[in-house]
Amino acid sequence: MVRESSKFTDKLDFLKASERLESVAKKTNIIYSEKFSKLYNNEVYLKPENLQKTGAFKIRGAYNKISKMSEEDKEKGIISASAGNHAQGVAYSANKLGVKATIVMPTTTPLIKVEGTKKYGVEVVLYGDVYDEAYGHALKLSDERGLVFVHPFEDIDVIEGQGTIGLEILQQLPSCDIIIVPIGGGGLISGVAVAAKRMNPNIKIIGAEPEGASCMKQSLESGEVVCLNTVSTIADGVAVKEPGKMTYEIVKDYVDEIITVSDYETMEAFIEIMESHKLIAESSGALPLAAARKIKEKGKKVCCIVSGGNIDMVSISSMVQKGLVAKGRVFGFSILLPDRPGELVNVAKILAEMGANVIEVQHNQFRTLDRLQDVVLEVHAEANGHDHIHKIIDYFYEKGYQVKMTY
Repeated sequence: MVRESSKFTDKLDFLKASERLESVAKKTNIIYSEKFSKLYNNEVYLKPENLQKTGAFKIRGAYNKISKMSEEDKEKGIISASAGNHAQGVAYSANKLGVKATIVMPTTTPLIKVEGTKKYGVEVVLYGDVYDEAYGHALKLSDERGLVFVHPFEDIDVIEGQGTIGLEILQQLPSCDIIIVPIGGGGLISGVAVAAKRMNPNIKIIGAEPEGASCMKQSLESGEVVCLNTVSTIADGVAVKEPGKMTYEIVKDYVDEIITVSDYETMEAFIEIMESHKLIAESSGALPLAAARKIKEKGKKVCCIVSGGNIDMVSISSMVQKGLVAKGRVFGFSILLPDRPGELVNVAKILAEMGANVIEVQHNQFRTLDRLQDVVLEVHAEANGHDHIHKIIDYFYEKGYQVKMTY
């Protein structure tokens, strides 16, 4: 059966793309994850593109695209739109190839990605709240200035470059059964899926999308490309309203399944990657590990692409806090206590007996209607998971205390 997307995929030459990238992009080595393997009952591996030059896979597609451009187009200069990682890939590649570049980024882009792009000597324009608005402005500037637009995913040369990741996975792990890939506009999964299935037609390709930005999954379900009204996700690198028409056709033909994950599931995966492997993954890079928990297959070799690691310290702090809450590692509760000596000690004893570690306590006499009778005690503590938290709360009730969970 001839695939509808063959008019695009027939042009892809991943081996030549790999040769172009030989001296530019790292061949990141896959990492076996003992922790995720035990958690998910599969043999789980990580493809750490967060360790790539510029901190993400995007350099592959950007460099492949720009290096294939005609000298005439290179002279005109290039422009692109990006939420961050494609921007740095384009900026790095343009700098290396001596091409003048302008990058339009959403105003919500983390500072680390903005500064990481500027350091390569390109012009950065901040516009719009999401990628799609930045994209529209970049097209406008492209027309006004006569610049060549380098699309982050709807470009066959970009897709070709991203697909070199699929080659490397199967070169390093020939017996791989499943590859899980994050999806924004679809460029990465398009390249990886075609490259991997050329080497092993039986390999399964699974896409991972955030629940609040599942444009590709909804497009496949609708039978046509759809544009979401809004996107809401912590994974800024994949906060895309509308996938590409080309990538949609390729994904429809080559991708076996798309799994959506919540922001809390993503944050849990983020914490696990950091704790188990000492790797920093941005939220979009943690998506495949979150999705791996939901796959039906067991006993398979599963490779998750950690697509990038460009995340600022403020976001890391927020992700760690929320991730710990999501995993049941920290929790908060309030408790109404009689205003008499010894009650605070009793609460501390219960927490100690149950193996909880107190982070912070606030003894507030002014949070009740009758300050002379009761006080509100607010507690923030460490626990060993949600089951442990439930046991702690149940024990308080056994001791006659009324507890209200705050997070």
